[in-house]
Amino acid sequence: MKIIKVLGSGCTKCEKTAEILTRLAAEAGVDVTVIKETDPAAIMGYGVMSTPAVVIDEQLVHSGSIPHRADVEAWLASA
Repeated sequence: MKIIKVLGSGCTKCEKTAEILTRLAAEAGVDVTVIKETDPAAIMGYGVMSTPAVVIDEQLVHSGSIPHRADVEAWLASA
């Protein structure tokens, strides 16, 4: 199982990112847990300066925008 964290303030883009990750994981049949992290100290701990950001299994893979479908599919395929 992959642990995916969406880092951000809870804004619309952060919510949309979490929805996309959850939906595409379900479509791909990949077992994931999506966690929304809103604590500024935790977000800064990853060195993130712009959100939304995506952390998969404690590795920062994206920040600053809603990720593209192809990127999400690639991250999920590397299970």
